[in-house]
Amino acid sequence: MRKKLLLLLLLPAFAFAQEDLLAGLDSIPKNEKADTAFKGLKIVNLESTKLAAKKEFYFIVAHRFGSVEGGFDSFFGLDNAVTQIKFLYGLTDWLTVAAARSEQAYDVSAKYSLQPQIKNGFPVSIVIFNSVAFNNTLKESNLPKLEFTDRMSYVSQVLVSRRFTEKFSLELAPTFFHENFVANDNQANSQFAMGIGGRYKVSRRVSINVDYASHWNRDRSSIYKDPLSVGVDIDTGGHIFQMHFTNSQGMHEAGFLGNTTGDWAKGDIYFGFNLSRVF
Repeated sequence: MRKKLLLLLLLPAFAFAQEDLLAGLDSIPKNEKADTAFKGLKIVNLESTKLAAKKEFYFIVAHRFGSVEGGFDSFFGLDNAVTQIKFLYGLTDWLTVAAARSEQAYDVSAKYSLQPQIKNGFPVSIVIFNSVAFNNTLKESNLPKLEFTDRMSYVSQVLVSRRFTEKFSLELAPTFFHENFVANDNQANSQFAMGIGGRYKVSRRVSINVDYASHWNRDRSSIYKDPLSVGVDIDTGGHIFQMHFTNSQGMHEAGFLGNTTGDWAKGDIYFGFNLSRVF
């Protein structure tokens, strides 16, 4: 009789506990975004699917030194550097805009998220990147008939990334770019490339990054090569420091996609770094 009475007294407690458990299950967030596939805004040269958060302001300095092939005569390229200064701002959590200047080009760009990767849901992140650049290397002294519009180039990319594990992420970047002026008369102004890049995290703050772009309609007589870059990302807390080796000294999109001159097989590669500071 005492056992039955005890069970009757405990039934309400069991009922409330069951309701709390069900409520806890219902509170598991749905459509929760996966962690970003890349820590930096760029993999190396290729844009990553990472965007600036709303109202975040980035100041970015990028250097590409001269070719290491020069040896001691140019101190392995350190005597010759190209510098890019970039300002980047998150207008919203899904839209980032940027403006940059180097000796090679002025460029403005926008990057906007179409779909984030969802835990136990949508398998990839999809981001659109567009840029417009003004080529500083074309001079009227060498090209008397050069017009303002000849210096313009345009790039559109679809960035598709997936964070497979905590350590490994991969991205594909189908790309269209158009150069109003090409030095090779046989080269089409409208060009296509497929970029691929990856990140492997070796420690809490360090990762190895690689990216490559295959040019699909480069003319056979072209002197230019496909860009291949290998680097290390170091997260120092306040900023991301990226060090890398690449066969492209160009940093704006049309510059490295269509006009890479270095050759890994010949040791004609450039050391460089990207330094990002967020405010």
